[in-house]
Amino acid sequence: MILQVTDVEYTGDYTMICTFNNGEKRKIDLAPLLEYPAYEELKDKSKFIQFGLDETIFWANGADIAPEYLFENGVPC
Repeated sequence: MILQVTDVEYTGDYTMICTFNNGEKRKIDLAPLLEYPAYEELKDKSKFIQFGLDETIFWANGADIAPEYLFENGVPC
């Protein structure tokens, strides 16, 4: 099965809860990614919260995150 994000909920700061197509939910803090150039402009929370969902989380600047990263680095909730 190819892992996909089916739902995402912003919970504050740089944290989200992702629901996956395998039925599991994971809470993940994305703050560590903000040090990388592709995510740096998302330090501005007004830009961070303007995300979309299309099998994973993405932003208008072209940044996205592999569902596998979200799953493996998230905490079950």
